[in-house]
Amino acid sequence: MAMLSFERKYRVRGGTLVGGDLFDFWVGPFFVGFFGITTAFFTLVGTAMILWSAAMGPTWNLWQISIAPPDLSYGLRMAPMMEGGLWQIITVCALGAFVSWMLREVEISRKLGMGYHVPVAFGFAIFAYFTLQVIRPVLMGAWGHAFPYGIYSHLDWVSNVAYQYLHFHYNPAHAIAASLFFATTLALSMHGGLVLSATNPKKGEVVKTPEHEDTFFRDFIGYSVGTLGIHRLGLFLALAAVWFAALCIVISGPFWTRGWPEWWGWWLNLPIWRS
Repeated sequence: MAMLSFERKYRVRGGTLVGGDLFDFWVGPFFVGFFGITTAFFTLVGTAMILWSAAMGPTWNLWQISIAPPDLSYGLRMAPMMEGGLWQIITVCALGAFVSWMLREVEISRKLGMGYHVPVAFGFAIFAYFTLQVIRPVLMGAWGHAFPYGIYSHLDWVSNVAYQYLHFHYNPAHAIAASLFFATTLALSMHGGLVLSATNPKKGEVVKTPEHEDTFFRDFIGYSVGTLGIHRLGLFLALAAVWFAALCIVISGPFWTRGWPEWWGWWLNLPIWRS
């Protein structure tokens, strides 16, 4: 559908959650709304805080800039600006921008008369970030357990957490999350490859229909979930992957403090292995 005809469909009054007609306007092709304004506000303030912190740091090298959370000694208290306070403000701004964008998606969904699956899916991504930066640090008693904002420093944090629990791949929730991420990629790549092969036939052949696609998968794996079903399956796999990814980190520390390979001791202690 051409963009202009699509705009005519959703450029209608109503559907807003806050502010009514006051914020019900567009800037070019983009709907703004109250939550579009709050998104812009939190984004600008957060970016300014990032630039301020970078200006106070030792380098402008994009790879090495790092904005660290407060030291563990501060616990869950507010820290001075240059000792983690900027990290706290940036985190608040990030959450404000993310949630505002999700609520803006809700308003657009209401205008289009469609379901809320897009903002719900984005909400899962926000939940994963919220788990890392808020839920886990609160459960462990200090903001210092959250990850820093930076490229190399963030990768170092991930590596250090993995080594802290000896071998993070032995975390059962991590294993499930990784498997679901791969399953999402496999399912949707198979779907995409099928659509491309159906809509780009050899010269002289007609474009194939969904019936041909269903038949191919019935012949190939014995079952076809259908054209609508594959998108539902892809959404379910993706959201389940994010859910278990959040679960795998929130249980590491607050609920399990030893190395993850030790967790599998129950398997070795099963009666079936005893002679």
